[in-house]
Amino acid sequence: MAEGTYFYGLGRRKAATARARLYEGKGVVTINDKPANVYFSENKTQLAEITDPLALVNKQKEFDVTVKVSGGGLAGQVDAIKLAIAKALTAGHADLRTTLKKAEFLRRDPREKERKKYGLRSARKREQYSKR
Repeated sequence: MAEGTYFYGLGRRKAATARARLYEGKGVVTINDKPANVYFSENKTQLAEITDPLALVNKQKEFDVTVKVSGGGLAGQVDAIKLAIAKALTAGHADLRTTLKKAEFLRRDPREKERKKYGLRSARKREQYSKR
């Protein structure tokens, strides 16, 4: 890989969108121009979950990852980042696609927030029924 070239992947989950770039490097993960351990300082499990696609194919120390993520909460952002990294890996190494697919890292979770309907309190909650 030439200097400055990268593999790109886009991941979405709920309201979160993540754009990941994989550069050849030593395994540094940067999210929104901050180190990953600063961005996910409260929850260490989320921090470990981000690099799961790289860990599965033993490439944690081969790539530097930069991610721009926006929207949603932290849990949705983690899933979006995982999908983006997995897609970026397959863009660069097509032979890893079957391994990542079997581990379900290339599957987008389609569940979204349901819209509120008129006449109801929320998407499905109704007014309390009064018999008298």
